[in-house]
Amino acid sequence: PVVLQNAVDSGGQALAQGWRNWLADVTRVPTNGDEANRERFVVGENVAVIPGKVVFRNRLIELIRYAPQTDKVRPEPLLIVPSWIMKFYILDLSPHNSMVRYLVGKGHTVYMLSWRNPDESDRELSMDDYIELGVLDAVRAVGEDAACPALHAMGYCLGGTFLAMAAAALARKNGVAGYRHVPALKTLTLLAAQVDFTEPGELGLFIDESQINLLDHLTKGQGYLTGKQMGGSFQFLHSRDLVWSRRMREYLMGERDQSNDLMAWNADTTRMPARMHHEYLVALYLKNALAHGRIQVGGQPVSLKSLRMPMFVVSTQRDHVSPWHSVYKTHHLVDAEVTFVLTSGGHNAGIVSEPGHANRRYQIGTRPEHGPWISADEWLQSAEKVEGSWWPAWQAWLAAHSSAPVKAKPIPAANAICDAPGEYVMTRYVE
Repeated sequence: PVVLQNAVDSGGQALAQGWRNWLADVTRVPTNGDEANRERFVVGENVAVIPGKVVFRNRLIELIRYAPQTDKVRPEPLLIVPSWIMKFYILDLSPHNSMVRYLVGKGHTVYMLSWRNPDESDRELSMDDYIELGVLDAVRAVGEDAACPALHAMGYCLGGTFLAMAAAALARKNGVAGYRHVPALKTLTLLAAQVDFTEPGELGLFIDESQINLLDHLTKGQGYLTGKQMGGSFQFLHSRDLVWSRRMREYLMGERDQSNDLMAWNADTTRMPARMHHEYLVALYLKNALAHGRIQVGGQPVSLKSLRMPMFVVSTQRDHVSPWHSVYKTHHLVDAEVTFVLTSGGHNAGIVSEPGHANRRYQIGTRPEHGPWISADEWLQSAEKVEGSWWPAWQAWLAAHSSAPVKAKPIPAANAICDAPGEYVMTRYVE
């Protein structure tokens, strides 16, 4: 009825525009309105604009160091590891909601890992490559660039899962060959990151042996999974909002969604190498190997029981990718002190939750090292309720686990490869 009334009110123009929208999507020839919408947010121009330099690069990552914005900084830098299925600048969107800007404004030296967008030549990159060339190389590079004995580390989504693996490997008695003289991890923060995949939520409906065989067939020839192929699964987790309601608006009512910075980022898709994609789906989702101590890093198994540093774990109420009850299972696997946060919002919007963002609230509670176990539902009943963004609570926690501020220094020119946001983030493919 809504569509019919809209067609009558518009004299049929809404249906005609809907036809043009459909034709543009099918032929991939954007309308003038689509082009204007696409140009509203451009990486390096109005998103991902916080000043910094790329100070390290290998075949898989660039490491960005952001310029200090305060006279004094905490001596322990913060390394951020985003997921490889997204580009890093979800944490550096527009200046008003950039987590990077917020942190450097509070006196933290921030390093950001930017994953390379792979192509067919990267088909044999493995999980080990992503942990070693990605996370461990970044830890070592931060230590060399900042000349620091210790650092804070934060990982988002699957970046957090791989960071936890790397941290557990470094915490082993014999560490990781080739990385035995890297800085210590003083704290570990995981944002919407699972380490136990027993109950991965609705995403588990899309991951079984038959689906993985289908994905293997898709990636066998091209050597990677495209962002479009991957994105379909995530859309159907929110099918009412992201598929059916959206298509009704666009094709039957002639209305295009007006892009915001988060939507523009979400459309900036990335690829995944065929081998690594297969390995992480089988190891994590099918076999739950990390929770069972069967994941190997550097040829030896890792256990999250090795983690001793304080941990800050953030989950979101409406997360269909990393459901909060699943994220809460971190408590099962570590004996370290865990500060757990459950914030309003979903997998992305709940994380991009800057101070001043309307209608934000969270709950927070800390379990001491070797503390007693309580269930997720018991925690929900007892945890402190706070109005506003969780960012200040995390920043205060980081500051409390840092040493006294020291005089800030500019990024040495000799260490700079290019300006932030770097080159790897700019790579786009037409799929």
